[in-house]
Formats: sequence, structure tokens, C-alpha cells
Amino acid sequence: TRIQGKETEYCISAVPLGGYVKLAGETLQEGTTGSPWEFVTRPIWQRFLIVFAGPLANYLLAFVVFWTIFMIGNPTLTNQVGQLLEGYPASQAGVQIGDRVLSVNGKKVQYWDDVSGEIRRNQGQPLELDINRQGTMIQLTVEPRLEKRKNLLGQEMKIPLIGISPKEEIISVRYPIWKAMTMAVEKLFLFTQLTFKALWLMITGALPFKESVTGPIGIFYLASGAAKLGLVYVLQIIATISASLAIFNVLPIPVLDGGHLFFLAVEAVKRKPLSARTQEIMTRFGLAFLMMIMVFVFYNDFVRFGIIEKITKVFK
Repeated sequence: TRIQGKETEYCISAVPLGGYVKLAGETLQEGTTGSPWEFVTRPIWQRFLIVFAGPLANYLLAFVVFWTIFMIGNPTLTNQVGQLLEGYPASQAGVQIGDRVLSVNGKKVQYWDDVSGEIRRNQGQPLELDINRQGTMIQLTVEPRLEKRKNLLGQEMKIPLIGISPKEEIISVRYPIWKAMTMAVEKLFLFTQLTFKALWLMITGALPFKESVTGPIGIFYLASGAAKLGLVYVLQIIATISASLAIFNVLPIPVLDGGHLFFLAVEAVKRKPLSARTQEIMTRFGLAFLMMIMVFVFYNDFVRFGIIEKITKVFK
């Protein structure tokens, strides 16, 4: 269905794969007329800003959503010990289930992230734990054990462990508006850093691609699970997806916004654009690459979530 506006044509496609904006005179292949309102006739810096606006909007949305989460209440584990591992330093030092860790080496800790962060930060050095045990204040010395464990990116690292895990006691922590803003910036920065690191490890083969990506089906399952837990968890999924889209879209792959930015960078260096033929060939390769990834991701999700197995059972 097409609706012609004054200067813009609106279209609803038969196959709604996603929304997009196609600018007049967007590419050299279209046979532009040289009119001043066509995209290719605008200065490079203006075209750069127009293309970059899409990923930037996704990134800003992620920031605003993270900011909102920290203001309305971020689900956080408390500092209470819920489980002890036998034979590990904590149980040997006298830590008990139900203890609340108040400080580590004099540094106050309110939440479990603080506790685990201080243990890692001390690089295996002895820890002085101030503990609240049913109203009684106790101080214990625990010497962490360094063990090889895999991190979020599947890399083996020596991590200091004392053998404790948190109680499943989750509280909603709200922060003042400016504190929430700085925490949102930090959260987005760490997520971006982790994502680019993961992409590099996938390119180099250090991180299995199959286990590291998901598509619309996986997102549906994640969103469904988050919806059962509450609004904040749904917002976290929205922020994560939005930030991921922004990062993925700036990759220098033709068809994506990053591919257009790459063409503009080449044009700025050469003082002239790549030929229409060259851009067309590169765009086709980029499209083929993305289609190949899409097929793999869809198949991977079908296998991961047992959809193929369910379909097989239906037709047996």
C-alpha cells in the first residue's frame, strides 16, 4: 500500500521485515538529477550526520531506558550469603549462611555486586570481612583461592574465589536523577566495551559464534521471560537490544549504516565517491553476508529453543 504525501511517499510492505527511510537521490545508481534536495548532492558532513542519526537514536534510547531503570528501581541482590561451597576459604574461615557482608577490607558493601567486585579487586590478597550475623558484628579473615574460570566471553582467567554465593533476595534500588544518569552512562559504556570485545573474539575465533548470537526468536523468548518478571526486566531487554542495534549498525558492512559511513569516509579521503559499480558490488556482497548470517542465526535459534524437535514430533 502506497500513500503519496506532499513530498514523501509512505509505504506498507507486504512482508514487514522492518521500517526504513529511503532518501531521494540516496545512491549514484538511481541516476540522480543533481537537485539540491537530493542526498548525494549534500556536503559529506551533512550526509554523515544523516546516516549516523539512526544508530545514534538507538544508542540514546538505550541510555534513556537505562537511566529510567536506575531512577524507578534497579533489581539488585543484597549482601546476604545464601550458599557456601564446602572446602573453600569462606566456610573454613567461619562464614555462615545468612551472614550479611558489611565491608571488605574496610570498604563498605551494600549489594552483592559490591561484595564480588571487592573480592576480585583485591587480586587474591587476604580479606578482612565485617559480617552481621543476626545482629552480632563479627570480623573474619578469609584468604581467597585463585582458580581458572571462564568469564562472560569464554576466556579463561585466574579469579579469586572464597566460595560464597548470594541469597535470592532481590531489592529494588532507586537512585537520584543525576546519580542515575552517571550510572546509565557507565552501564552503557561497559556494555559497549564488552560488545566490541566479544565481536573481536568472534572474528578471531576465540569466542564461538554459534553460542554468542541470537535472532528474533531468541529475543522473543527473552522478552517473554522478562515480561513474567516485571516491567523493569522488559526495560532492560529493550535497552540491551537498542544498544546492540546501534553498535551492529555502525559496523563497516555495506547495506548497514556503517557501510554508508565507510563509503563517505573513502569519499572524504579520495575527494570523490567510489564508482556506482564498485558500491553496487560491495553492497551485494554485504547483503549476501548478512543474509547468510540471518539464515544461520534463525537455524541456531530453532535448534537452541527446541523448535525443530517440536516440529519433527508434530509430523511424525
